[in-house]
Formats: sequence, structure tokens, C-alpha cells
Amino acid sequence: MKSNQKTGDRTSTPPEPFLRGVTSLPEKMDLTRYPFNVRAYSRGIDLRFNSSVTFFVGENGSGKSTLLEAIAECCGFNPEGGNRDHHFAAFADRSDLAQALRLSWRPKVTEGFFLRAESFFNFATYIDQVSNLRAYGGKSLHEQSHGESFLSLFVNRFEQGIYILDEPEAALSPQRQLTFLKILHDLEQSGHAQFLISTHSPIILSYPGAVLFNLDGDSIQEVAYHETEHYLVTRDFLNSPERFFRYLFDTPDDDME
Repeated sequence: MKSNQKTGDRTSTPPEPFLRGVTSLPEKMDLTRYPFNVRAYSRGIDLRFNSSVTFFVGENGSGKSTLLEAIAECCGFNPEGGNRDHHFAAFADRSDLAQALRLSWRPKVTEGFFLRAESFFNFATYIDQVSNLRAYGGKSLHEQSHGESFLSLFVNRFEQGIYILDEPEAALSPQRQLTFLKILHDLEQSGHAQFLISTHSPIILSYPGAVLFNLDGDSIQEVAYHETEHYLVTRDFLNSPERFFRYLFDTPDDDME
């Protein structure tokens, strides 16, 4: 695997992750059908986590969310989101991909949370019905903006365990994404939390010391932050948006002046 370039220097020894690896069982991977026929899974899945913060990057449809959901199921979380105590939807069995995965721990933890941006509304409704809202800042998640409700969850409910977050930037402005990085840092540095995060945000991906896995190829490979398409496209666009407009809009150079 390609070694990742760290985006910042640590002043202390980084905490050890709880979840050390995820591997697939070849006999359960039928590459002729979904989700096993996703390109990034074609050589099987064999991930080693050497950092407490790991990002999964790739284009839409690359398999990021599917993989995170399967890992969350293996951790005992509801595939719709929540922790091990939240059962607001009925799922009789683990998904096919979850059944094909094996997780290695040191030590195993049972606390944590699975966040799915696309199903957060259903989770917020469930919390209104069954939980003490003081645990979520004393206010219904539905009575807060989307971004505020996300941050309320992060601040009030994230403490220790493994946190699997699928596109947390979906509700966060750039400024709130910076706030999220601060929350992430405080939790990670405590040594009690590990994060697996799928994101398209170049801001969130810049987190110092994180490891990035790219799912855009024939296998899942480690990639440096400055080599991700998310960073490169954002950098090039901000440096010269007119060049992108000429290509996208088929606009003559004279019209862009």
C-alpha cells in the first residue's frame, strides 16, 4: 500500500485504534452480484487501521457508504444509524457484505455510534419519542438546524467508542466543518475514540495524522491527502474558476473577461 503523507505533526504519541482491521472472506464474496461486484471490492477487502482517524474517499458509487454500513452492522449498530441501543427499524439479518466481513479488535469495544446523513431525520424522530432530550443538549434535534443538530449530537453524545460517520459534512457549513475538526481532535486525543469517516470534504480530509483510503480503483488503496481528487479539484478550481467555466459552459475566452 502507498504510504500516506501526514497533514500535520503530533506533539505526542497518537492513541492506538480499537478496531485494527477489516477483512473479507473469499468464500462469501460472490463477485458476480451486488455489492460484491463493486469495483473497489474486486480483489477482496483487507484493511489495517494504524490511526484513530481513518477517511474513506472516492466518487459517488465507489462503495464507501456500503462498506461503512457493513462495518457498522458488524459493530452491532443499526444500519439506519444510531448506537447499539437504537432499534427504530427492523432488520432481521446482517447485509450480505456484513456477513462477508471479519473485524479484528484490540480491545473490542461496544460503545460508539453510526451516523448516516441520509437517514438522520428518522433517527431524530426516534430520539424525540424515546430519549431524554437533555442527553442531546436539551432541545429536540428537529427544532435545530440540520448543522446544529449534527454538532449537538457530536458534542453531547460522542465520548468513547468507535464512531462511523457517513458524510458528516452534508449538514455542515465550512465554518462548522472546522468546528467538527476541533471536536474530532479533542475526542481522538483523549485516547477513547476511533473514527471511520466517509467524506467528500477537503476541509475534513485535511485532519492531521489521518489515514485515507481511496475506493476509486480496482482495490482499496491508501492515498495521500494532497493526491486526492477532492483536494486537487478544489485547489485548481479556487485558483482559476474561469478555466473550469470555459470547459463546463463551452464559453469563449472573450466572454469570460
